[in-house]
Amino acid sequence: MNPSRRSSNSPVEAAVVDVSVALCTRNGAAFVREQVRSILDQRPAPREIVIGDDASSDETLAIIEAVVARYRAEHPEFAIVLRILRRDAPLGVTRNFEQTIAACTGSIVALCDQDDVWPAGRLARLVPLFDDAAVQLVHTDARLVDAAGADTGQRLLAALEASPREVASLETGDALRVLLRRNLVTGATTLVRRELAERAMPFPDSWVHDEWLAVVAAIGGGLRLVAEPWLDYRQHGGNEIGASAPTWSRRWERLREPRDERTPRLVARSRALLERLDELGASPGQRAAVSRKAAHEGHRAGLPAWQPLRIPGIVAGVVSGRYTRYSRGAIDVLRDLVQPATRPGRR
Repeated sequence: MNPSRRSSNSPVEAAVVDVSVALCTRNGAAFVREQVRSILDQRPAPREIVIGDDASSDETLAIIEAVVARYRAEHPEFAIVLRILRRDAPLGVTRNFEQTIAACTGSIVALCDQDDVWPAGRLARLVPLFDDAAVQLVHTDARLVDAAGADTGQRLLAALEASPREVASLETGDALRVLLRRNLVTGATTLVRRELAERAMPFPDSWVHDEWLAVVAAIGGGLRLVAEPWLDYRQHGGNEIGASAPTWSRRWERLREPRDERTPRLVARSRALLERLDELGASPGQRAAVSRKAAHEGHRAGLPAWQPLRIPGIVAGVVSGRYTRYSRGAIDVLRDLVQPATRPGRR
């Protein structure tokens, strides 16, 4: 059955789509009630909510069960399935999402964080995009809201400093060249075909789940951005992965992230992608692009520890165009010029 095609056998069936919500939680009692209710109130509604709880020690699961029980009492005509995967020890964000997605049965899986809110009409707007068989993953912009849920006036793509050209490429499915430079796909905004998620498993250790799903979808030309804010993305200071307005002090802090933490991760990610290209059906051109990306990150990793000695290597990368094609251009040139080799105090 087409995931966005609604059954007409009854009014109840007509209001449900073949979507699983993969909601990962860990000590989310402060905000999870509002998130779960916003999911239940979607029309059309998802068929199931699968909770992957990463060893919460608070009342997260009790709150979820109470919200669903109350909803069922208020709407006995609906039969939205709730399944809870309780973990005795935390897996971490990526492994939790991997196992929770694997437990989903819907043809479309909506990734979901515990502290956000789904606006009314979210599934109605996004699920029909999967009527196009070429579409494998859909992601959106988001409103950045504060801990109380008030709109800060900021948007996620603006906070990520996405350029008009990058946005246009993501909207039209020309996504791989964007993602080889940097990730612009946030998991909480994402819906993905379950078959694509299964093909992407296991997720490499060096990748975050949403970034990996995005690049796998991009290899097949199946990634689409909806540049509309179909999520209230709550920023409360305790986010595992969040977003913030791009201030100059924040930019400088990111540029100064130590090389011994950031650079090996980028090398490992490029190599992991390169190793999986054949099974992911990459074209010869895509393989060549990823190979050049891996070589570029290896070149950056090999720059000397002392900043002045890096200049010749950086200049060579600029002249060759590698920083433009496989990094963020001038931003990463500056990063490689000023980035400390190690965190202060570490040998």
